[in-house]
Amino acid sequence: MAKRKKYSPEFKAKVVLELIQGDQPISVVASKYDLNPNLLSGWRKQFLDNASEVFNEEQTKAEAARVASEHESEVDNLNRIIGELTVERDYLQRRVREVIGRDEGPRSRG
Repeated sequence: MAKRKKYSPEFKAKVVLELIQGDQPISVVASKYDLNPNLLSGWRKQFLDNASEVFNEEQTKAEAARVASEHESEVDNLNRIIGELTVERDYLQRRVREVIGRDEGPRSRG
């Protein structure tokens, strides 16, 4: 079974823009790029359905900034927890060494 061919977003945009801007029917543009006309129709529909996203840049940037801020806050919180656990571990290691040091004391070899 043959693998499905994948096309880059840039290629899709180029072909769809040529279809939208040109005078040629979909069958001519599809044959020019060796594409199925149904595939090209789907790309055109997807392009037109999502065209408003181009003008939604401010909302996209605000969302990205919010996500980045949340991520930074989470990283700060995790670093704080790591610091607390490191201090606790070091304390417990010192206490264990002290207790073991007392228990071993002088032993007679015999």
